[in-house]
Amino acid sequence: MISLNLADIAALVGGSLRQVTDDSIAVGGDVRIDSRLVAPGDLFVAIAGEQFDGHDFVPQAMDRGAIAAIASRDLDVPTPYVLVDDTVLALGRLARGVVDRLPDLTVVALTGSSGKTSTKDLLAQVLPALGPTIAPQGSFNNETGLPLTALGVDRDTRFLVAEMGARGIGHVRYLCEITPPKIGIVLNVGSAHVGEFGSRAAIAQAKGELIEAVVEDGVAILNDDDDLVREMRSRTSARVLTFGRRDGADVRVSDVAMSAQGTPSFTVHVAGDSARIDLPLVGEHHVLNAAAVVAAGVAVGAPLTALADQLSTVRALSRWRMEVSTTQDDVTIINDAYNANPESVAAALRALMVISHSGAAEVSATRRSFAVLGEMRELGESSQAAHEEIGRLTVELGVEQVVVVGAAARAIADARSAAGMSEGTKLVDTARAAVEVLSTELRSNDVVLVKASRAVGLDAVAAELAGLRS
Repeated sequence: MISLNLADIAALVGGSLRQVTDDSIAVGGDVRIDSRLVAPGDLFVAIAGEQFDGHDFVPQAMDRGAIAAIASRDLDVPTPYVLVDDTVLALGRLARGVVDRLPDLTVVALTGSSGKTSTKDLLAQVLPALGPTIAPQGSFNNETGLPLTALGVDRDTRFLVAEMGARGIGHVRYLCEITPPKIGIVLNVGSAHVGEFGSRAAIAQAKGELIEAVVEDGVAILNDDDDLVREMRSRTSARVLTFGRRDGADVRVSDVAMSAQGTPSFTVHVAGDSARIDLPLVGEHHVLNAAAVVAAGVAVGAPLTALADQLSTVRALSRWRMEVSTTQDDVTIINDAYNANPESVAAALRALMVISHSGAAEVSATRRSFAVLGEMRELGESSQAAHEEIGRLTVELGVEQVVVVGAAARAIADARSAAGMSEGTKLVDTARAAVEVLSTELRSNDVVLVKASRAVGLDAVAAELAGLRS
């Protein structure tokens, strides 16, 4: 965080100082909400969560060297703190105050039903060529994660990448109030969290709040292949750039080819110029994510050839998102267990089949495809139909063996059985049971996809499979 004194902090968050004898004391360290991460010089913000109340850990934060704290109740501590009504709101106000003090900072904000974190990771690797960049770690995309990321900027930072998630109308709007976007990207409108929103139209309304917040001299970047995203053009007076496969997109993708490792290469066309990109990420769905990044790069003046070169050297930064590894027995494991919705599961299954079919001639008929699938959560009334559709898709794509974990995902197994694939389908109760099934089934050259919503915990399946020996 840029250096602020206690008086500045209190003014920015609308709080009152307590236990302060000198309000000119500077706070120039990091802002923390986890007392275990506090280092000397940091500011600790006490957040009351579902499991823990940060106020209980203020003494530990002070013992670790925190200069001051922000709290929403009186504290019995001898060190300075700022008393506020709501520490989450105070965190957001502090971040906005810091962003406002950096006139040369460009906020690149993005949202979408899927692909946000992967696209954020691409931006984090492309933008530094144009200037110092701060981007979130993992999926810091909510009312605490986004301001914590924003507070990591300093006076040299040129780009702040702001990933924005939403579980309701108004969530993205609030995040945009913290970090007003100069560049705003909407990747897609899918079915993720449809159970909470009620419809894809409501999801589009929420995601489009980002486009409404793009500053007047900024750029709104829209997926031209998604009807609901394309319609967001009417919600901004800023310049609009589109990306996609359709003719007429400002950043148009063509000639997509997949490697034996499941990585895509493609040509991108911008304003009469074109470049070939060999993207070293697994899955064809990353093509449009990369196209969105190209559009963002073009919006801030980067040459297309430089963007193509940079995208051809990126790597996956966040865990459990299409992570591909090979065991000592040459079993390929695709760990995509961080989260799941119908669109992301379909994309992962297609990547599974690309990899399992690649090189099949060299290993005869032994390169079999397995999918370990669990529940896709937060789909509401559409859950049953969505899981059935995934089951049918596994049959359509030719996935040979599917292990369904948990009764909530049973519809996947039922749809496969209805299509005559009972022998290639197993329904188990737990992740441990899935490992036990696969430990007796897998052999050299098999390919296994592991995919479910995060709360199902199938990342443990991928981890255990990686240690198996036949």
